[in-house]
Amino acid sequence: MGMSISARLRAGVTTGSAEEARALAAAWTAEVPPDATLALHGDLGAGKTTWVQGLAAGFGVAGPVTSPTFTIYALHRGSRLLAHIDAYRLSSAAEADELLLEEFLVSPWCLAVEWPENVPGWLPDHAWHLEFGIGAGRHTVRLR
Repeated sequence: MGMSISARLRAGVTTGSAEEARALAAAWTAEVPPDATLALHGDLGAGKTTWVQGLAAGFGVAGPVTSPTFTIYALHRGSRLLAHIDAYRLSSAAEADELLLEEFLVSPWCLAVEWPENVPGWLPDHAWHLEFGIGAGRHTVRLR
């Protein structure tokens, strides 16, 4: 039995392609607890949306998953509900509260938040933080 994906992510993983990153995220959903909040940190192009696409695949979500930059959030239903928030255009926890997401988050759900640093104090203390990086044409992801 090899290392769990979560343990590999804590050590840091380098992915060579978007397909590889999506496959890793999809496999990792088996280890993501019900009703988890995932804070996705990283610059533009670092792989946050690609990771969410993999999560969606792991949850059996059909249809395309793109970053909801203008709508702020998108809800995807599979074996679990995936709520995908792009907080790039938000500037406070109060603005996040106004989305009234709690009304849609029926268990089990996973909340994936891009640009979480824009809504400090809004994410629960038990959120899982993932850091995405890019350099020399390769992407890295680390669970901290």
